[in-house]
This record gives sequence, structure tokens and C-alpha cells, in this order.
Amino acid sequence: MIKQEISRVFRETLTRISPKLNTRVLYRIKFGKTLDLKNPQTLNEKLLWLKFNTYWKNPLIKQCADKYKVREYIKKTGCNEILNELLAVYECVDDIEWEKLPKQFVIKLNVGCGCNLIVRDKSKLNIVQAKKTLKRWMRKKHYLGYSEMQYKDVKPYLLVEKFIKPQNGSLPDDYKFYCFGGKAPYVMMCVDRHDDGHDAKYLYFNEAWEMQMMSSDAIKYGATLDVPKPDGIDRAFEYAKKLSKDFPFVRVDLYIVDGNVIFGELTFTPGGAMDQERLPETDKILGELLDISTLK
Repeated sequence: MIKQEISRVFRETLTRISPKLNTRVLYRIKFGKTLDLKNPQTLNEKLLWLKFNTYWKNPLIKQCADKYKVREYIKKTGCNEILNELLAVYECVDDIEWEKLPKQFVIKLNVGCGCNLIVRDKSKLNIVQAKKTLKRWMRKKHYLGYSEMQYKDVKPYLLVEKFIKPQNGSLPDDYKFYCFGGKAPYVMMCVDRHDDGHDAKYLYFNEAWEMQMMSSDAIKYGATLDVPKPDGIDRAFEYAKKLSKDFPFVRVDLYIVDGNVIFGELTFTPGGAMDQERLPETDKILGELLDISTLK
């Protein structure tokens, strides 16, 4: 815990000094080599190039990195029907009307990553502790850790959304589409997922629903896994293509619940654009699909 806090303060301080310096130092620490922004090859490298050369000054990127304002973009693209129901929006934690919220709901911060409060039973929720957590999220400058400049100056909001619950009572399946200018060649999904995170396997599929040997789980378990093609996945691919047409790269995160497609978020720097979980060869494959030559 102490090491994590020291790391956080170190990264945030470097970003305040120079976002590029922080990025180069972190890249060196994580990958053991110098970041090449002059001739980027992998997806991580090209996303870092985009972060410094386009993201910070692109109003559409900043809008769509905001989980609240992205809803307007979804509507503009004609995909209003896949938006999850928005129950309330708050600028201040103390304004939350807990008594008016349903038994089940989700509160998420509109900026950053991993700030989601999933409430399955409001009667069992420690509201005092929940408010402390939410206030900590809202105080944090989420762009500082990995110098994700698309999050800078995004006003924080708390979004209360409808709890997504499949009929079988399981966790909703989420699908992460890797998209390049309106094309969605691959989707990554998680199978065998449980609340504790154990046994989860991450797999890539193409549009024909053929498993790709692009993850360590696929290499290890692929021959033994039979993952049926999900009902609604074809529609999800079409939505991903439609939502990504304005961007050289974006990861379109969607849920499929009982065959219905529900929007999750648009992610421009997965893993802070320093994803170490992605296999090096997969990082190269995805990097080859991202053409930044015209932008350069």
C-alpha cells in the first residue's frame, strides 16, 4: 500500500512537471526500453503518440472520454437505443438523494477508470463509507497518473445508472471492441468471470467468431474452450463500427444482456496506453492496424 502511494505521488508529480517526461519514465520502468515516438510500431506506442499529438487538443476526444458527455455523441450517431437508463446526475456527493434511488443501481464517475460503485442491495449499503469513496474519486485528478491528457479539465460528475441484470442472475457480459476508423476486426471478452475475479479468461475473437491466439489464456486453454457465439454479437460489431468511425483508434466497450446491446464507454488509452497484460505479439498486430501516417 505504501509503495503504491509513493508510485502514485511520483507519477502525478512527474506529470505536473512534464507529461512527456512521466510517460517516458513509466514506459522505461514497465517495458525496460526507451519509448520511440518517432517511429512507433505497437498499439501502446502509437496510442502514446496520439495522446501527445492529437488527443490533448481534440474536443471530440475530450467529449467522448467523458462518460457523461459521450451520451450526446452516442445520440448524434443514431445509437440512442443502446444507452443505459440514466437515473440521476450529481455534481456533489452530498446532493445524492439516496432514499429516492431504487434497490439496485450503479454510481460511476464520468472521468477516469475503475470508479464504479455497484449496489446490489441498497439496504446493505454503508452510505457513510460510500460517500467517503465517492468524494475521494471526485477530488482526484485522474489524468495525472498516466498523463492521459484527454481527461484534463473534465468536470467530474456522478452518474447513477440502471443496474444491468441478465435474466439468469449472472454478471453482464462485456465486450471490448478494438476499432480502427470504423473497422472492428477484433473483440476481447471475458469468460468464466466471477465477483472475486478468479478463473476469468480473456479471449479475442474476430467478426466470424473465431478465437484468435492473441492472449495467454487463448494459448493456454484455447483447445479446451468452446465459447458459443453470443446472441446479439453481430449487432454489437455493427454498433462498434458505427461508434468508431470518427477516430483512428478507440476501444468500444459494450454489454450484451439477453441479446440486447448496451453501451459501456469509449476508451482511447486502454491501460493508460501502457498495457502490459497484452501479449507483445498482439500489441504488434493491433499496432499494424492503426495508421497514423496521415496524422504525422
